[in-house]
Amino acid sequence: MLNPPRRFRLLAFDWDGTLADSTALIAGAIQQACLDVGVPAPAESDARHVIGLGHRDAIRHVAPTLAPDRHARFSERYRDHYLAGDAAIPLFAGVREMLDELDDRGFLLAVATGKTRVGLARALAQHGITHRFAASRCADEGFPKPHPDMLLALMDRLGVEPAETLMIGDTTHDLELARNAGVSALAVAYGAHPSAGLMAMGPLTTAHSVTELRAWLAANA
Repeated sequence: MLNPPRRFRLLAFDWDGTLADSTALIAGAIQQACLDVGVPAPAESDARHVIGLGHRDAIRHVAPTLAPDRHARFSERYRDHYLAGDAAIPLFAGVREMLDELDDRGFLLAVATGKTRVGLARALAQHGITHRFAASRCADEGFPKPHPDMLLALMDRLGVEPAETLMIGDTTHDLELARNAGVSALAVAYGAHPSAGLMAMGPLTTAHSVTELRAWLAANA
């Protein structure tokens, strides 16, 4: 069977909460780090809300009373709690097969993530999928989400126009990133942010599972 014509050339995926099932670990690490530095732990929904943002913006949201000179300590404690579970983070079921299929169809695949370069490299190597991505951009290499820097850098590196690019993510920060960069967006509602907020951002569609995401991309990307 012939594949349908491609609408997009570049598919840029968020990592945490979109490809990797890491939301619970990240939210828990944020809550524990707050307690470690002596501020109240945020509600889980508030901890999930900041996933994908740069550390500075995230800390200001979950620990607004924390003195700036304590931010580095917060980051240290968060890193320790996160790394305690990092090696056990799985890909969502079906992600590996979806990436294989998209790669075989000739899409350029990329990652646009709030992770550090070291963190993303470690995660890609753990799952053996580094080779599936033509490029990636991390929060410590430029401006974090929702600034358009990540997508602008990826498009420039790969020679792709905004009209040929689709951003796929589980947070409103991902969708705002796409809007700021002038590209289309697809939301996934199985990650950090609830579907109502995602749909309010006007993505092309909202997928509630990797199965739905894979089917939509097969038929529409």
